[in-house]
Amino acid sequence: MGAIPMTKEQARQFKERWELVNKVTIEEVRRTPVAVKLQQLALMYEAGQVLGWAGRLREGEDEVRERWRRLKEKFHA
Repeated sequence: MGAIPMTKEQARQFKERWELVNKVTIEEVRRTPVAVKLQQLALMYEAGQVLGWAGRLREGEDEVRERWRRLKEKFHA
């Protein structure tokens, strides 16, 4: 069973709807108070700890630091 082809008009409408969704989302983020954003960040951090992601996220930390060091050295020299 294959996908049903989309007409150009359907594709245009689809794109317009997603552009509207993105505009609304951006506006919601702009209007969200900083205190709420910090609470959301803290919740995501806590979820990462509970799910055991903290260790995995730190695995490549040294490599990232080295890349930043080299970039800084190259462009600030």
